[in-house]
Amino acid sequence: MYFLYDLAVFFVWNILKLIALVNPGIRKFVIGRKNTLPYLKRMRDPGKPLIWIHTASLGEFEQGSPVLDKLSEVYPNYQFLVTFFSPSGYEVKKDALAPHLVAYLPMDSSWNTATFLSVVRPEIALFVKYEVWPGLYRQMARQKIPILLISAIFRKRQAYFKWYGGLLRGALRRVRHFYVQDSRSKKRLQSLGIKKITVSGDTRFDRVLEISNTATPLPFMDRFKGNRNCFVAGSSWPVDHRLMAPYINQAGEGQCFVVAPHKIDPKTIEELEQLLEKKTIRYSNRNAGGLEEASVLILDTIGLLSRTYPYAEIAYVGGGFATGLHNTLEPAVYGMPILIGPGFHGFLEAEALVRAGGIQVVHNTTDFATAMQGLCESPELRSEMGGINSAYIQEHQGASDTIVRGVRSLLG
Repeated sequence: MYFLYDLAVFFVWNILKLIALVNPGIRKFVIGRKNTLPYLKRMRDPGKPLIWIHTASLGEFEQGSPVLDKLSEVYPNYQFLVTFFSPSGYEVKKDALAPHLVAYLPMDSSWNTATFLSVVRPEIALFVKYEVWPGLYRQMARQKIPILLISAIFRKRQAYFKWYGGLLRGALRRVRHFYVQDSRSKKRLQSLGIKKITVSGDTRFDRVLEISNTATPLPFMDRFKGNRNCFVAGSSWPVDHRLMAPYINQAGEGQCFVVAPHKIDPKTIEELEQLLEKKTIRYSNRNAGGLEEASVLILDTIGLLSRTYPYAEIAYVGGGFATGLHNTLEPAVYGMPILIGPGFHGFLEAEALVRAGGIQVVHNTTDFATAMQGLCESPELRSEMGGINSAYIQEHQGASDTIVRGVRSLLG
């Protein structure tokens, strides 16, 4: 079985190298992995034990971040390694986590994983949410390296619970302990005969609270907002832009809008600008004049969205019409009403807040306009919905502390 798996990984790797010749994103994926071992051999301090945290991408890093911060305080004499599967996480964080090491996860073949582990030599490894790698887990089990899967969530449609998921089920059984988000995930793992499970909740609650408590003001947002009511649309896609544009175009002078597209390529930004009849300005042009007079600010950058939400009276979170809903906790922590598209099922916090009344679902431009008008005309409704959201965040914090206690029980 593992011989065939290695062949499949080898085949995929060589296909990716060919695609990298014409695709810049895949090129980063390939070149980054070629540089991983030289980097780790140079930076790994043989005199220090190491804790390893692996995340798929930037979103999963945000889940792992509060655990990383707490472990760094508990184990100041350890090195820490953070690995990413995708360039979207690595490229953003490669220079931002010093003194921690940051690298790509190797491709999941026997040779790659054995070589990687011989250089890294971790005391323990924490994998965030969905990151289950059969080859790597097998090598770690051989070397008796404890594996924790944290902020994990399991759904019945996943391969673990299908007839063809034997390899992945085998990998799950090599995990020392699972820290899952909800009781449904625990029951699904128990159906596989797995017993070492703690329902710890989602570390993203701790992360958004941490961000809200430490965020610094954005002077450009103070200038842009002025005395107007502000609406922030985060991680939006073209379908979201088409939903919002009719309302934005007819909005009064007392409203302003921030749109943070999920993709900030020139085509996406230009198409958004073409939809809008109001005066727009890009974040990249904010110092060229006209920021205060613009009705719409387009964030053609990454890393500022969570610090923009505090300026909003109402938020919209994108993805509910397209790829999957993005992070509703980031605006919820600031106690504001949230609008989303209909594709929120499977996102536990969104499901809970829709039921509770803190999030309102919109299906089309008419829904969106009606919801916005109702919220703009009723401060009481905004306060009620926002209070539901902020209370939900407070009630669900603490997962990071539970996980850190588990690590301490293994490392001492």
